[in-house]
Amino acid sequence: MRLRHAGGDTIHLGYCTNVHPAEDLAGILGQLDTYALPVRETLGTDVLGLGLWLAAPVAAELAAEPALRRRLRAELDARGLEVVTLNGFPYAAFQAPVVKHEVYRPDWTTERRLAYTLDLARVLADLLPDDAARGSVSTLPLAWRQPWDAERAGAARRRLDQLAAGLAVVERDTGRRVRVGFEPEPGCVVESTGQAATLLSGMDTERLGVCLDLAHLACAWEEPAAALDRLRAAGLPVVKVQVSAAVEAADPAGSADALRRWVEPRFLHQTRGAGCAGTADPADPACAADDLDAALDAALPGPWRVHYHVPLHAPPEEPLGSTLPVLRAALAALFAGPAAGCDHLDVETYTWGVLPEARRPRTDAELAGGIAAELAFARAELVGLGLTPADRTAPATTGGSR
Repeated sequence: MRLRHAGGDTIHLGYCTNVHPAEDLAGILGQLDTYALPVRETLGTDVLGLGLWLAAPVAAELAAEPALRRRLRAELDARGLEVVTLNGFPYAAFQAPVVKHEVYRPDWTTERRLAYTLDLARVLADLLPDDAARGSVSTLPLAWRQPWDAERAGAARRRLDQLAAGLAVVERDTGRRVRVGFEPEPGCVVESTGQAATLLSGMDTERLGVCLDLAHLACAWEEPAAALDRLRAAGLPVVKVQVSAAVEAADPAGSADALRRWVEPRFLHQTRGAGCAGTADPADPACAADDLDAALDAALPGPWRVHYHVPLHAPPEEPLGSTLPVLRAALAALFAGPAAGCDHLDVETYTWGVLPEARRPRTDAELAGGIAAELAFARAELVGLGLTPADRTAPATTGGSR
């Protein structure tokens, strides 16, 4: 979907396909008909944006074969789908039974991460709509925080310099600019915007910047306007925003039974207490845990925010809640001025398949309905901030999990 900012910028809004498990071209094309087309039709919009997730093998295949890129572009066009951004954080097997720390491998100290990201940039340059100003790829914030030392930091910095040079080659060869955004995440080398400002300074900011995930921002207990000011002062552009919300527990001890229903084996659910806000070490074990079950066992002092993406339109039942107030404050700060703070927005709720049983979609149609409901919610929030729809929309129906 497209919206128009009062300053004239076109804002692209879509959903991230890392919620789906397909990792080859046939599977990706299949998910367009199973999910993306029904979502677009439910929303009644001419164009639906997809933040495609391409696992490393299919990204390499597409990067090597122009005919395959043309085919994928044609299949997208035929269904009224557009791609201006790719999710390059998970390398492969993101919907495997157990992911946990594997999602951070390979990291930015390795050649494999560099090669994968440049493959994605080459693919995206050919998928971009003709009138899109640029493309974006989101990626992990360098690495998980352990192990990390001066040698690994130096290796990562060299990869970032090579990345910027490679993106310049893509732009020279295709005429399309693709930017890469490093996504601060709890537990990683770059967890907060303060760490981003320190550790990512000196990058080529024409092509490199930050992907701001609003659930991660909330889990770091950051105030959105101050976080954006911090990035601006460091000269780091926000190249992409992931419109997401996390679980919040005002009284973790009193809601322990409810929280235990959210413990699951696939993903890490890093948990941060308010006491971590503004500390030099956001991973301080006195107020932080790397997974929800560990936080419960340690009885961290509350309140808590849990890195568990929840459907935007369907926050957890009391006594739990979600970080929607942070999301709203961040969107307001991004679009308050004469120019938009970012033009690529992705709804990224990849956790539909691991939600507590009573909230989990039972069918493909229910999942598509839930995704459509989230996008309708996000669109309404943006319209409430003064953005106007830039493509035809009909009255939308909404669905979701039971």
